[in-house]
Amino acid sequence: MSLTSDEVNFLVYRYLQESGFQHSAYTFGIESHISQSNINGALVPPAALLSILQKGLQYTEAEISIGEDGTEHRLVESLSLIDAVMPDVVATRQNQQNQQKQAIKNETNEANGEEAAVAPAQAEAMDLDSSIEIPPSKATALRGHESEVFICAWNPTKDLLASGSGDSTARIWDLNDNAEPKAQLILRHCIRKGECEVPSNKDVTSLDWNCDGSLLATGSYDGYARIWNTIGLLTTTLGQHKGPIFALKWNKKGNYILSAGVDKTTIIWDAASGQCTQQFSFHSAPALDVDWQTNTSFASCSTDQCIHVCKLSMDRPIKSFQGHTNEVNAIKWDPQGNLLASCSDDMTLKIWSMKQDTCVHDLQAHSKEIYTIKWSPTGPGTQNPNMNLILASASFDSTVRLWDVERGACMHTLTKHTEPVYSVAFSPDGKFLASGSFDKCVHIWSTQSGQLVHSYKGTGGIFEVCWNSRGDKVGASASDGSVVVLDLRKL
Repeated sequence: MSLTSDEVNFLVYRYLQESGFQHSAYTFGIESHISQSNINGALVPPAALLSILQKGLQYTEAEISIGEDGTEHRLVESLSLIDAVMPDVVATRQNQQNQQKQAIKNETNEANGEEAAVAPAQAEAMDLDSSIEIPPSKATALRGHESEVFICAWNPTKDLLASGSGDSTARIWDLNDNAEPKAQLILRHCIRKGECEVPSNKDVTSLDWNCDGSLLATGSYDGYARIWNTIGLLTTTLGQHKGPIFALKWNKKGNYILSAGVDKTTIIWDAASGQCTQQFSFHSAPALDVDWQTNTSFASCSTDQCIHVCKLSMDRPIKSFQGHTNEVNAIKWDPQGNLLASCSDDMTLKIWSMKQDTCVHDLQAHSKEIYTIKWSPTGPGTQNPNMNLILASASFDSTVRLWDVERGACMHTLTKHTEPVYSVAFSPDGKFLASGSFDKCVHIWSTQSGQLVHSYKGTGGIFEVCWNSRGDKVGASASDGSVVVLDLRKL
């Protein structure tokens, strides 16, 4: 048996990535020289570290449960990972529990009968209504990626779904009704080495379509942003960041692209020329997210716990917000650009206004880190002006919360997920919310009642969910390399 530090480090690095700890993964990758190892990441399956740990756990469990005389002693409770490194403690606890169980058995058998009657009823309550559950036969699974698929986004005008993966490719899937089944374009992210173009072997971290759906921008761990057309041709490469890009967005007009990087800077790019129009260096740590307020002003957030609002041609922020006590994971302007929402590892969600320095609302209800947030496409200035504006938050506490922003109150807590929730997305009419979790489930909820409407269980943990422009298809990207499309017209 051989075991090298490079192999262990690579599996830990992949585990950090798959668990959503992108920034920790980046730092660990640098310190352990992952890029210099000769391991081909595309051949390593998702959840490899967990898989090998589970096998080791099963072996240890077998070792403990078989006595020296070869007789099998069934464990009272399943072994935890920490238990596995303390077999003597487990054996002592096992003996104590066996003795207690025998004593109870001798006292009475009636109690056991009552317990047995209750258990099936509890299990039954966990089952989903069959009318809610979407069977695999009603879902389209798109396969081709060779590693985790971190992101996906629908084209705003056609049924083209873009996806970005750890296999250093983005893909465009044609899902129009008259398209060839599961047709895909592969957008290979390459870097120049001498006279040759070679795969970057870096994750595609972000992607965004421009407003008319003619161009797709992608950001990568290789430090480059790229612009592609709808037939998969690379039109422009944007190189100015010194390290991975964590986020990028087109403005509404479609003339600028905004990006955020580990190099602590944000950049506005001229989309036509591919040139850096302005680089902003106001953060003291990696910039994690950006969002346009207008066609020339934007907000950025960072692991430095600060939020800055910047404007093209201005050499300092026009506003800075401080109040979070841990890294700020995501920021989003409301549809009118008046209120800015932010979420953080400090477990809070805050609402900010350009009219004041302190937050308008400090929303504290989640019990773990909040990974992302989304505003509903409702209220004044939207296509659904008669519906109230709602904010959704997704957390590692396995819940999604819907907030009435005007009152600063939680309207609904959506609790069907059993693992961290990485993504939420509102339908274009604002009536439904899709959520995706590492429990492999995509849930679709009514935003008015908070009730679960549809549920689909896939084959990998869900990193991203998104709706097409008509609101009749939901796309989801997963940790096992799959991309899934749910056509709600068929349900």
